[in-house]
Amino acid sequence: MNKKIEIDFEVYKYLTMMRKSEEDTYNDVIRELLNLDTYTDRESTKDSEHHKSFISKGVEFPHKTKLRALYKGRYYNAEVLDGKIIYDTETHHSPSSAAIAVTGNNVNGWAFWECRRPGEKDWSLLRDLRD
Repeated sequence: MNKKIEIDFEVYKYLTMMRKSEEDTYNDVIRELLNLDTYTDRESTKDSEHHKSFISKGVEFPHKTKLRALYKGRYYNAEVLDGKIIYDTETHHSPSSAAIAVTGNNVNGWAFWECRRPGEKDWSLLRDLRD
């Protein structure tokens, strides 16, 4: 189905700003805002086999794991890519480092971020994944 929708310029600017890379489509951004599975999530399990996972405190986050956090009324997104957490084009080696990049304050990243691993539908708070 290929339907067109009309949006005003302000919405277009916001959607453009929300794209993580040039590869993200506007549909990808809208699907993420609506908490729907993205098309790449369906393929990411196969893709994960060729990339490193991020492992911290005994918890594995496979390549293409999505991270999100609600902070001051806005969702912030990060992603695990080849063994690292990427937020706003910067590499982070811990959930807390990525959380500090969002807030500017000392934050426990395990309590700040939720994640959705490839192939999963639901989001989980990182601290709930630890033993």
